Amino acid sequence: MGHRTETFEWALVAVVVLALTASGIAPHDRLTWWMEVLPVLIALPILLATHRRFPLTRLVLALIAGHALILILGAAYTYARVPLGFWLQEVFDLARNPYDRIGHFVQGFVPALVARELLIRLQVLRRPRWLFFLVCCICLAISATYELIEWLAAVVMGGEAEDFLGTQGDPWDTQSDMALALLGAALAQLGLARWHDRCLRRLPSAGVRAAAGG
Repeated sequence: MGHRTETFEWALVAVVVLALTASGIAPHDRLTWWMEVLPVLIALPILLATHRRFPLTRLVLALIAGHALILILGAAYTYARVPLGFWLQEVFDLARNPYDRIGHFVQGFVPALVARELLIRLQVLRRPRWLFFLVCCICLAISATYELIEWLAAVVMGGEAEDFLGTQGDPWDTQSDMALALLGAALAQLGLARWHDRCLRRLPSAGVRAAAGG
């Protein structure tokens, strides 16, 4: 069981590292690439350093890897120029490339399961009924922090931050991004909570409790 889990983990690491390397060869804008992949460059060493002492569930690891790939693809092209987004724009007759919207939805969806796992395993809450609400608050705070970073980039860099911001002329881009992150956080918990609880019960760590078992 442990060997299969480690193989799975290292396979995810290999995929992310290969994608990161490929995207960095000739990105559309080098500064934007660095800014967009920074979360991956921060998270990957942390996960590698803690994976033996505090292993995350395979579900959460897969979601983190998926989120990393979304960030890496957006970094290579910039979010407003991702080909997948142009295809979706044409198929659904949208006014803008929606890849940025996908990214912000996932920005709530994936951190929701990460936060849920940490809150449960560290037994932060005495009353599990608050779990859903608190996870949503954490994800909304993460989204708001990211929007503040975008604002700071716009102040410091001026027009050079346009590719990083990816607003595409939408005056309500910030509000839409935060709303999508909140929606992602809520849907992740509603759709994956039971699966996540089963994954938590399979962890060898002592004291792991699923929310349902409180």
